[in-house]
Amino acid sequence: MNRNILVIDDDEVFANTLARSFERKHIQTHIALNKVQAIEAATQQQFSDITLDLNLGEQSGLQLIGPLRALQANANLLVLTGYASIATTVQAIKLGADNYLAKPADSAAILRALDEDVLSTSEDDTNMDAFQTMSVSRLEWEHIQRVLAEHEGNVSATARALNMHRRTLQRKLTKRPVGR
Repeated sequence: MNRNILVIDDDEVFANTLARSFERKHIQTHIALNKVQAIEAATQQQFSDITLDLNLGEQSGLQLIGPLRALQANANLLVLTGYASIATTVQAIKLGADNYLAKPADSAAILRALDEDVLSTSEDDTNMDAFQTMSVSRLEWEHIQRVLAEHEGNVSATARALNMHRRTLQRKLTKRPVGR
């Protein structure tokens, strides 16, 4: 079977580097830099694999899992993120992702993650090294992202659910999450 991958990432440099690496391995690659491009590509072509960045600029990649699953039911869907946590991993898997991988990751690690099922991995898997105790600020960011995904990206509804002023929530969303 010929492998073709849809890389969804708002970091154009990372996406292009990853695409070049896949193409050197004779894997056809398509890049989408935002939600609109991702849905358009998934509508026009069938992919064997999809990599999805958890943080797509102002949007959460979690919001794309459902629509991508509906359009690409047989594709292996891997969520990539620079901010790995157990909470977002569980959320991504519940929404339909096949696996989850913390950045930085090279093309070989990504291909391995696409080929393995997260439910069959053992506890001593090296991916578990990414899950460490998080700071309170980090936990807050993760919780906000989960509630935002539950409200389908609606900032006003999320602010109400968190009992937070909308402008305060918007400020928190514009900041990159803190380290562990």
